Amino acid sequence: MSTVSEQSQEILEEVGIKMELSLEAMAQEMASIRTGRATPALLDKIRVEYFGSRLPLNQVATVSAPEPRLLLISPWDKSALTEIDRAISSSDLGLVPQGDGEVIRLPIPQLTEERRLEMARLVGKKAEEGKVAIRNIRREANDHLKKLEKSGDLSEDDSHRAIDEVQKLTDESVEKAEGLRKAKEAELLEI
Repeated sequence: MSTVSEQSQEILEEVGIKMELSLEAMAQEMASIRTGRATPALLDKIRVEYFGSRLPLNQVATVSAPEPRLLLISPWDKSALTEIDRAISSSDLGLVPQGDGEVIRLPIPQLTEERRLEMARLVGKKAEEGKVAIRNIRREANDHLKKLEKSGDLSEDDSHRAIDEVQKLTDESVEKAEGLRKAKEAELLEI
């Protein structure tokens, strides 16, 4: 890494953290997209009405994937079974819970080809949103660096070096976002 001033180093560290957080958010979004394979992350967005509060499912039950096409939900309090069932049924996942009074089994049906392509488009959209967020972080950092240069707090050379480093961070983050997209699409399109 080329040498940059202390001020621009702080900006670069902040940019790196923000871009990493954007990638994590994008990965979480993609994890909640159904691929036909059972993964507890599918239920991350499910909120359950429990004693007057809307809690994330993983705070009222254990979710496991004992088989590739089955999720097993074991509530810590059996009285929550009905609410968990209702929350899953009313979600946009299109899954049908099967309760037996002790646990809820959630079979994950095979996706149709049409649904796989629809999900692949959604993955592409989420990836593009992630890339836009990363580019916005770059733009804000570059604007900040240019203001520092204009005010005389940062030399022209330091500013240009820092802008180059921001671009490198941006390129790396966009590449990671693209890798996440490709991995999720491959997972979606495998039969």
